[in-house]
Amino acid sequence: MTTFNDFGLHADINRALAAKDYTVPTPIQVQAIPPLMKGRDLCGIAQTGTGKTAGFSLPSIHHLLTYPHRPTPRGCRMLVLAPTRELAAQIAQSCRDYGRFTKLSVTTVFGGVPINKQIRDLSGGVDILVATPGRLLDLIDQRALRLDDVEIFVLDEADQMMDMGFIHSLRRIAKLLPSRRQNLFFSATMPKEIAHLAEQFLEDPVTVSVTPAATTVEKISQYATFVEQKEKQALLHAIVASEDIDRALIFTRTKHGADRVVRHLAGAGIKAMAIHGNKSQSQRTHALQAFRSGDIKLLVATDIAARGIDVSGVSHVINFEIPNVPEQYVHRIGRTARAGAEGKAISFIAPDERPYMRDIERVTRSKSEPMPLPENFNELVRNLPKPVAPPRDTGSQGRDPNRQRQDAHRHRGGGNGKPQGERGPRREGTAGEGAEGQRKRRFRPRNKSVGAHKGAVKRVG
Repeated sequence: MTTFNDFGLHADINRALAAKDYTVPTPIQVQAIPPLMKGRDLCGIAQTGTGKTAGFSLPSIHHLLTYPHRPTPRGCRMLVLAPTRELAAQIAQSCRDYGRFTKLSVTTVFGGVPINKQIRDLSGGVDILVATPGRLLDLIDQRALRLDDVEIFVLDEADQMMDMGFIHSLRRIAKLLPSRRQNLFFSATMPKEIAHLAEQFLEDPVTVSVTPAATTVEKISQYATFVEQKEKQALLHAIVASEDIDRALIFTRTKHGADRVVRHLAGAGIKAMAIHGNKSQSQRTHALQAFRSGDIKLLVATDIAARGIDVSGVSHVINFEIPNVPEQYVHRIGRTARAGAEGKAISFIAPDERPYMRDIERVTRSKSEPMPLPENFNELVRNLPKPVAPPRDTGSQGRDPNRQRQDAHRHRGGGNGKPQGERGPRREGTAGEGAEGQRKRRFRPRNKSVGAHKGAVKRVG
């Protein structure tokens, strides 16, 4: 097959593809779309940026149009799970683009934003629902969503979803799905232990792999510079000043590290923003929009962004810190050289990170070209501008509304902020007291003669 027209997709889908000037499918799409149109389960493995989203959304939309009916109230016909908010939003937008000439409804739900609007959006039912697991279960617990009418279940970035603590949520979600459904798993990497877990969710699947697992994109030029950890910031300033950067993603291992890099860049008069899990959804959306529009050329991110950012024109990926999982390196540098473009990946390697880089080279079967330090590097280190001061703590302003509610719950005596069903029984009295001691403490009469003006004898209960 050489064009999308050869697949026999619905005419409205072909119109949408023509409007986006998509004519030639990618290898993963060539291999995945035909069996999916036949209703087969599928496990698709392809490196990031090769068109996996279209690989599962085009045949799924074709199915929804071929067998049309209204979704049930609070239900959905197609459920797509993604590990991050950014990736969920990206998938939903792609589904809207491919279904632009249809009447299919597409809704996205994820945490970090008020849940009430999402409840309203789901009340009449939707055709395609893209969600993160946590918010999906919140909506199910509030009886705002039911999954018994799902016809197609899609798990994107399956390795991360099951390898990063989502497995228990996935098992709970799977129990709520109907037994007769089509299952689609897509991922850039599929280690053996994760593939074994995938077998629990797939029935007689077709396996499609267009590249060896954990290989890197051929059009990415990879470089490595050996530098002390404390000197990395000066090296970053030198790289930003010397490289012809259209857009650059800078990766750190920690959230605080990302903020620290941004403050150092700001101290040198270099504009950048950070995106990570401690940012509110509005802050993350604002940073991505500024990066896409070109208002900022540098976006500093943790690995959460390696799976959720699809921005054209990323010319550089800079590994400020080396990931300790080789597969994460693949996802990081896959943010550049997308859609046939070329890209550059530069890694800053501290002495304690050399084992990480050796593991990466072994898994990816590639070796980065050494990049020497700048000639005047010692002077750059000595003259490194001081970072701007971190912003003052303004309380709950700009914070994730879910986190605000959890904090308020703790202040009201809600313990560790767990959902009501997970919280242990409330304890009365002090450690070491039995039931009798608790009763005595709980019903101790107030002594009005000693310290009563300030409630010196505390009431418990």
